[in-house]
Amino acid sequence: MDFYEVLEKRRTIRDFSSRKVSEEIVEKVLSAAFKAPTNDHLRQFEFIVIRGRENIARLISPVTENTRRIQQTGLEAAANTMDRDEYAMFVDALPKQQRMLMQSDCLILPFFRQKDHPLCQPADQSSLNYFASAWAAVENILLAATAEGLSCAFRIPIGNEPAYVKQLVGAPDEYEFTCFLTIGYAAADAHICKQKNIRVKDRIHRNVW
Repeated sequence: MDFYEVLEKRRTIRDFSSRKVSEEIVEKVLSAAFKAPTNDHLRQFEFIVIRGRENIARLISPVTENTRRIQQTGLEAAANTMDRDEYAMFVDALPKQQRMLMQSDCLILPFFRQKDHPLCQPADQSSLNYFASAWAAVENILLAATAEGLSCAFRIPIGNEPAYVKQLVGAPDEYEFTCFLTIGYAAADAHICKQKNIRVKDRIHRNVW
């Protein structure tokens, strides 16, 4: 698949079939993370692959609780602050937060080493270089998965989710996890949210804004 075709085909999919992703493909897709640029050249990434719905359900139990709370209070508020396309995506995504992480039976936790300063207490912008590198690695994973005919969805952790996950999997204190990332084969009737049309020329500025 041509690189620009991969970019075009990459979409967030939250509806997966029961078809399993082989360990060989998982390893191949995750290897793309180590081709991403990193601020210290060390590529200190680690991955935990969770299989089995019981294991996944136990790991994401705070997601279920937090999603329920947001559904009760967030939908009405979001309707007043989001544009139409953004709100349509939010309405589709919110009820699927738990299901999408379990459905493909392949949940990945990408970890990165956060040195010098706690992630949520940066001393300056450079303190976030490790976090930025981690997301460059995730983007490579998303593109590699697309090239293999797979689909992905991710959830950025909120509230008590990071501490819960780190404690449950025994992650070292200096490592943080980037997101809950599920990889699988899209369901035949998978919903694809409308993409925002961007005029690239309108976003490019010459010399000054």
